[in-house]
Amino acid sequence: MSLLEVRNLHTTFHTDAGVVNAVNHISFNLDRGKVLGIVGESGSGKSVTAYSIMQILAGTGCIEEGSSIKFDGQELVGAGENVMKDVRGNKISIIFQDPMTSLNPTYTVGKQLMEAILLHTDRNREQARERAIEMLKLVNVNEPEKRMKQYPYEFSGGMRQRVMIAMALACEPDILIADEPTTALDVTIQAGILELMKNIQKELGMAIILITHDLGVVAQMCDEVIVMYAGSICEQGTADEIFYNPKHEYTKGLLRSIPTSGNMGERLQPITGTPIDLLNMPAGCAFAPRCEAAMKICMREKCERMEINENHAAACWINVRDIMPEAE
Repeated sequence: MSLLEVRNLHTTFHTDAGVVNAVNHISFNLDRGKVLGIVGESGSGKSVTAYSIMQILAGTGCIEEGSSIKFDGQELVGAGENVMKDVRGNKISIIFQDPMTSLNPTYTVGKQLMEAILLHTDRNREQARERAIEMLKLVNVNEPEKRMKQYPYEFSGGMRQRVMIAMALACEPDILIADEPTTALDVTIQAGILELMKNIQKELGMAIILITHDLGVVAQMCDEVIVMYAGSICEQGTADEIFYNPKHEYTKGLLRSIPTSGNMGERLQPITGTPIDLLNMPAGCAFAPRCEAAMKICMREKCERMEINENHAAACWINVRDIMPEAE
């Protein structure tokens, strides 16, 4: 049995302009000790998927009936806030995108770390302080005893992100959700944070969901990859399958836009157009208006998930055009 099983997850936001299907009937598994990457452009539903798992949706966000999120066999959808309080932090933790806005600027770093430990464990204040210092050492924050007394503004961006990782790992969760953990950091700091996460993941044996738009980060970290567009999964498989045998035109576009040692000096090929308006979805494939290889059937009919092999699936009409002459 997988540690996390997501089935038919459908998350909506009710706005004055209409209902936004932010996550549209997606399914995936996460096994113990594995790293799952969720990639896609801004607005593709990556973060909303994470917030749905944690059940911390803001405003009018709603997980629709028929959705299922099972952690270690326990159904979380509809389980109630008391159950989720035990799950959050203890069993599933999350690192948010911006560490400066995630940390309270009016409290010391030590106070915030200790608060998380006191809330989710039975440690007393002295034990919580010792645990907080231990976690700062784990994430390579220098002079942790001194740092405990400092405020977030006294830390660099990379150090604030390390504090967020320490806070997320303080209760030794089974799953760590990292939502764009390196977006605001420069390249050298990014590399350090990713290396830190890999080392901690191996040491603690936890599973990670890594949410990013950077396929270079995915290549370094992930065992399996989900590619999302317009709230749906367009391609899913092992990292090797996604990178070396992509089958959806959106995935191919993302890969073409990555700078590599092999295309130095060449003009990158961006994906043309803009992301789809979730309030005005087309009848066919959501990516069709931006797809240079789109066929007539792409415009009028959505393609269902197709098994490429046991480790790979995609939802793209291009894969069946040879056996569907009318698709042309």
